[in-house]
Amino acid sequence: MISLDQLEGMFANIADGAWWDMSRPMLWGYFFTDRSSEKLASVAERLEQDGYRYVDLFVPELDEGVEPYFFLHVEKEEVHSPASLHQRNAQFYALAEQYGLDSYDGMDVGPLPG
Repeated sequence: MISLDQLEGMFANIADGAWWDMSRPMLWGYFFTDRSSEKLASVAERLEQDGYRYVDLFVPELDEGVEPYFFLHVEKEEVHSPASLHQRNAQFYALAEQYGLDSYDGMDVGPLPG
């Protein structure tokens, strides 16, 4: 699980290096994994109802002998603080558990396009 301390560090690194204004909407990507693309598709439908955009469902490049699995990537334009992102992550860990997924794998962030 991603800790609040890790998120605070992430926000500090962004402030020091990227100089993004995190008080403004950013494009947040969220990732889930499972061996079943069908389970991930169900989660994608649920998240779309909550305003998230489906980005991709893909199989990552894997080392030989590693069992294939799928990544679901969704995104949403949001403003987060470390505390609000920690709360969102907790919601997504619970969602992954509710749907019996292998994992909620975390998030990434970047400025809005354009």
